Amino acid sequence: MSRHSRRRILKGIGVAAAGVSLGAGRVSASAADERFLINLTEVPRSDIPDDVDIVHDLSQANVLVARGDSSAVGGDMATAPDIALDLSDDTTGAVVEADGPQASGSSASHNHDGPASNSEYQWDKRVQNLSNELTDKPGNGKTVHDVATGEGTRVAVVDTGVYDGHPDLVDVVNDELSEDLTGDGFDWRPNGAGNHGTHVAGTIAATNSNDGPDGGVLGTAPDTEILSYRMFSGKKGFQGDGYAGWVKAAEAGCDAINYSVGFPAPYVFPEEYPLLEAELRIAEQVASYVRSQGTVIVNSAGNDGLDMSATDPERGEILSLPTEAEGVFGVSATGPIGFSWGDKQDDNEEKWLSGNRLEEPTTDPAFYTNYGGAVDVSAAGGDADLEALATTPKAYNDLVFSTINTTDEDGTVVPGYGWKAGTSMAAPQVAGAVALVRSLRPDATVDEVESLIKETASMPDEGPRYHGAGHLDLEELVKRA
Repeated sequence: MSRHSRRRILKGIGVAAAGVSLGAGRVSASAADERFLINLTEVPRSDIPDDVDIVHDLSQANVLVARGDSSAVGGDMATAPDIALDLSDDTTGAVVEADGPQASGSSASHNHDGPASNSEYQWDKRVQNLSNELTDKPGNGKTVHDVATGEGTRVAVVDTGVYDGHPDLVDVVNDELSEDLTGDGFDWRPNGAGNHGTHVAGTIAATNSNDGPDGGVLGTAPDTEILSYRMFSGKKGFQGDGYAGWVKAAEAGCDAINYSVGFPAPYVFPEEYPLLEAELRIAEQVASYVRSQGTVIVNSAGNDGLDMSATDPERGEILSLPTEAEGVFGVSATGPIGFSWGDKQDDNEEKWLSGNRLEEPTTDPAFYTNYGGAVDVSAAGGDADLEALATTPKAYNDLVFSTINTTDEDGTVVPGYGWKAGTSMAAPQVAGAVALVRSLRPDATVDEVESLIKETASMPDEGPRYHGAGHLDLEELVKRA
């Protein structure tokens, strides 16, 4: 099987800057209406001109999200552009994706007697021995969900919005506490930015409640409560809205924040973009406040195939935000190659994950994942043979399968299932793990939760460079917790 090497991927990324724009540098933004961040440790609030509009007051973290003329506020370190993220050419979210069946699924076949049911595509959950619900021939062994299901916990999904009309997400999202952060006048559900947030939410908390013939999918912590903070309006979102989501989540008592968002290349080189140093300080101030409230910030490490510990010979040190900010728990991505590709014994999903049927194991670093010192652990984010995807539909099975929402020709939202791969898909595996720990040890501190996840992680052959403290191990984690 042929796969894109990291070298080939990086060569293409070097000229792909469309995924992000910097507030002060955007042609469409004038000095009067640009969005920017204010660091209140550098400038007193009393010195901020009256004509500067405060979009989000995060003064608990000594940060304001503002709109106006940033040059009128303090010195160089007093402000930073509010990074605008653009999902239309996305390197901040899923790298590869494909829509799958609708939630109404028409096939009556199940495991061992025909095509796979929905949960049988969840290699990420099966390999973790999450629950006997994941097969129609359950074993007698104890599973993760026999010990913990996330009951009594909350996880914030700061993302594109979550579609709570999905049968596997009904009664999972807290309608009263969820919020739109963009100010576009709509609610916290998806609004033109696709189904990234719904996919993430399913990985964390899907309940496998779909009573259709193909069943549903199951999340890591199906009894946790999701708070949806939507930071994207259409394809566009601002980092400042994301930080507002962090603060709101912490003050709502969330045990974890899933933040599958980051700055893509080339906005990782402080020597070229000195403003990144100011961005780093602000991220760390917000993270410090959030942690003080007992909330773990889980962040996707990024999809640029970068060694975050390296120095580029031409562009200087690499700084991947917010993963490299102090107080943020960074997650790299792994995935198999060859999951259920072949026709032989396609009806036995247990053999899909064993023997010689996998070209690469589920712990293999994904071709796109960032790696290096900022990675705390690795988790299942999906991998892909990019050339095989064009000719072999079953190659999508190596991606992460979860809940999605699509829109039909009449504009009706349709619940369904789909595949995505990215560090965006790895982070919610860990956010769900935080919920499992807190359901068992509700008084555990942020440091204690993070230490438990790292101490119980298993170390694949590639070592710390790609896996940090190791690969997420839910069975060992709940035993220790």
